[in-house]
Amino acid sequence: MEKVSTGIPGFDEILHGGIPKRNVVLLAGGPGTGKSIFGYQYLYNGLLKNEACAFVALEEHPVQVRVSMSQFGWNVEPFEKKGKFALIDAFTSGIGEAAKREKYVVRADDFPMLVDVIKQAVRETGAERVVVDSVTTLYITKPMMARGTVLQLKKVLAGLGCTSILISQVSVTERGFGGPGVEHAVDGIVRLDLDEVGGELRRSIIVWKMRGTAHSMKRHPFEITDRGIFIKAGETSIVEQER
Repeated sequence: MEKVSTGIPGFDEILHGGIPKRNVVLLAGGPGTGKSIFGYQYLYNGLLKNEACAFVALEEHPVQVRVSMSQFGWNVEPFEKKGKFALIDAFTSGIGEAAKREKYVVRADDFPMLVDVIKQAVRETGAERVVVDSVTTLYITKPMMARGTVLQLKKVLAGLGCTSILISQVSVTERGFGGPGVEHAVDGIVRLDLDEVGGELRRSIIVWKMRGTAHSMKRHPFEITDRGIFIKAGETSIVEQER
């Protein structure tokens, strides 16, 4: 099984080499857990390896996405100019002067058109890595469509040869993955958590499933630094022991 190295310190180690190629992974977590940063880091590491990438912005202005990435030293604009990075704007609906300069713009509430624009961007750039942030936006008012929506995205992205991360939002107390049945529609599930332990917030990550590879069954602590996410693959989170 060919694997894609995420380049995220510690993550490839707990996956025994990386994400199996063409897998669609659900990255679930509550607010402040680092989901978007994880997605940005995964894509930028791909760009550094000369792999074209695409990011679907459903919850943040594309200008802000670029700013957020640059705060970690991940400047994607040179890659955009070379046609190696596509930022798909499904947030602004083309409203605003900045939005008018975006190459790929689509309304988030038009799912068939969104799929078409994703296909276009992937084909034009040759994208091998795709991140959708967040997939929850597509069915938050229609939860019963969650599984079908994720399954359709999986068919499209895997069919195009992409190894993808679908970011899924959950509430602080929710123990699920952000939509009924979504866990059965994807190849992998990674959960990020932020728990209060002894009056201190602690971050942890656990891989619930990953088709095509063995993986760590433990919960591992991680940190967010000015260079991105760093997972302590050799440690087991204390949070796990206190749950």
